[in-house]
Amino acid sequence: MVSGKVEVSDTGGKGVSPTYSLRYFRESVPKYEIPAEGMPAQAAYQLVHDEMNLDGNAAFDLGSFTTTWMEPEAERLIMENLGKNFIDRFEYPQTAEIHQRIVNMLARLFNAPPGAAFCGTATAGSSEAIQLGLLAHKWTWKKKRAGRGPGQPNIVFGADAHVCWDKFARYFEVEPRIIPMEKDRFIIDAASVRTRIDENTIAVGAVMGTTFTGACEPVSEINDLLVRVREEKGWDIPIHVDAASAGFVLPFTDPGREWDFRLAQVRSINVSGHKFGLVYPGLGWLIFKDRSDLPGDLVFYVNYLGDTMPTYTLNFSRGSDMILAQYYNLLRLGRAGYRTVMDNCLANAGYLAGRLDGSGKFEVLGAPDLPIVTFRFKEDTRFTPFELAQKLRERGWMLPAYNLPDNAGDITVMRVVVRETFSRDMAENLFSDIMTVYNILDRTERERLEPTISPRRGHHTT
Repeated sequence: MVSGKVEVSDTGGKGVSPTYSLRYFRESVPKYEIPAEGMPAQAAYQLVHDEMNLDGNAAFDLGSFTTTWMEPEAERLIMENLGKNFIDRFEYPQTAEIHQRIVNMLARLFNAPPGAAFCGTATAGSSEAIQLGLLAHKWTWKKKRAGRGPGQPNIVFGADAHVCWDKFARYFEVEPRIIPMEKDRFIIDAASVRTRIDENTIAVGAVMGTTFTGACEPVSEINDLLVRVREEKGWDIPIHVDAASAGFVLPFTDPGREWDFRLAQVRSINVSGHKFGLVYPGLGWLIFKDRSDLPGDLVFYVNYLGDTMPTYTLNFSRGSDMILAQYYNLLRLGRAGYRTVMDNCLANAGYLAGRLDGSGKFEVLGAPDLPIVTFRFKEDTRFTPFELAQKLRERGWMLPAYNLPDNAGDITVMRVVVRETFSRDMAENLFSDIMTVYNILDRTERERLEPTISPRRGHHTT
């Protein structure tokens, strides 16, 4: 195979031929069974490549938090290390060393106390990190409960949390005490937490950058509440902070804001490297404030391929590539670089929010703490945000519309995640297209509902 052409053996003796002239392009692609025979590499590539053109353009997926672009040097590192299994630490000791360096960097980024014996691990994403963090808190509760009789563990979090919180409660048999969303309150607060905790609460979940609106929950206020509860009742209830979205933003844009290990009851934090950590999917991180927050019984020591290694993950094998890509970003950007990127994202988010709010057609749900713009229709219309989203697909934009949960279920919002690649020019084009589509839908609905005017009596048409 040479330059998209195949040799004689692939073309029935007719000489060199372009890929698209092969018989494989006259036949259906196998979809549900492995084909009896294979095909030339270039043909297989071209068939899959062309089918992927039916997917949307990832750069215009405005609802996704995940990174869609990295520098060529980072991609080169990724390609060079695709075949390395991270679990093979005896074979790849430097990869293990770099992993530990990142854990140290993130613990300090989240203001672990000086001298703290913090620990952590890379995960497949924040969903796995949350499962592992909460599992550790359940075991800590179980040890404290030993000798005091049976008790049903519970966990307190908001309906605005990611579905992985509900999964944890079901998979690991913990009672979920979910704080419902209200029409005038889209996040949890200290008052709503206070009425749901008790001596069997394994943890309170606080989200920095919620799934539905991108808002940040008042971790400091919840911490103050739990400190008082510990002093008054002796219930030492930890906070797990889901900083999947905010963990690589706020430390650079608002370093004075206390939501991390500076707070006494914050014992574990997860963050997504593949979100604003600027690494391709999938990579998450889980950091514990102190080794005592991770019960030793949960850590397995495995003698694998020549070395005994500790492991605390839900999976075993995983690639090393994105861990190394994370290290590349931390070295490449430094604090100043991350601050510049996030400041740009916030500026473009603020610009888009201002244009939407100033249009008179939309209401922006709060000033964005993160580069996330959530908005809804300001007035009742004859069409829905879902129709607006569908019409925008014709221009290539993937702008999600969805209903909020619980008591705010009649509120439909739309959300734009302003990533590194979302430029001011894209913000201007998006706003222009939103307004164009809005006006088209509004005009179409008005014309549809206007009564039909009958021709005058005696007037004939041909």
